[in-house]
Amino acid sequence: MTEDLRPAPVSEPLTVHIRRVDRSLPLPRYESAGAVGFDLASRVAADIAPGELARIPANVVVEVPLGYALLVTSRSSTPARWGLLVPHGIGVIDQDYCGPDDEIHIQFLNFRSKPVHVPRGTRLAQGLIVGIARARWLESDRTARPSRGGYGSTGVAVSEAPVEDVEGAAP
Repeated sequence: MTEDLRPAPVSEPLTVHIRRVDRSLPLPRYESAGAVGFDLASRVAADIAPGELARIPANVVVEVPLGYALLVTSRSSTPARWGLLVPHGIGVIDQDYCGPDDEIHIQFLNFRSKPVHVPRGTRLAQGLIVGIARARWLESDRTARPSRGGYGSTGVAVSEAPVEDVEGAAP
C-alpha cells in the first residue's frame, strides 16, 4: 500500500467543556465508531410552518478549544425525513461563543408545503469539531498564480484519466 493511502493515525479524544441547558436530555454523542460528527437534539418541541425559518435550541453551550471551531449542519437524513434544510449549509460556532446564555441554536427552513412538527429530543443536526488556522494577511499587488476560471470552470463530467498501477490494485 502506498503511503498516501494509509489511514491517518487515531488521535486521543479532545477534551471539550460542555453544559447542557436541560439535564434530562442526553449529552451529544457519536453514534458509531467511525462517525466524525456528533448528533445534536432539539431541546424543545417545535412546529415549523411551510416556508418558515425556525431557530431550534440544541440544549448545549460548548466551550470550543483554542485552535478549533465547531461546525453545525443537518444530519444527512433531516431533509428527506423532516423536510428541513439548514439554509446557510453550515453554522460556525466561534471559540468565544460559550457564555452562560450562548446555547447553540440550529436554523431550519421548512421546504415542504405542510407544517413540520419536531418533537423534543429529535436529533436533527450534527456537530464537527475541526482544527482551524487564522490567517496573517500579506497584501500584494498581484497573485503568484494564474487565474483558472470562474464558477464551474473545471467542467461537469469525469475526465478519462489513464489508470495508474497502484501497489496492490488489480489492473
